[in-house]
Amino acid sequence: MANSTSEIFRNNLKFYRNKQGYTQEKLSEICDISTDYLSQIERGKRTPSFKRMELLAKALNIEVYKLFMPLQ
Repeated sequence: MANSTSEIFRNNLKFYRNKQGYTQEKLSEICDISTDYLSQIERGKRTPSFKRMELLAKALNIEVYKLFMPLQ
């Protein structure tokens, strides 16, 4: 069964964060959000707004759509 869009988003957010060598604390600082909020996003407890997704993608040096594309 295919992963849900939200699961793909969460996995990709973690993948690209780690690829940049960022901790949750560092990415949170860059995006001016709390570490707790970022943790909740990564665990599927919160859903960020599209504007917040854009900020996360920019901080990760990727286009937003990459957060939704299954990793190969």
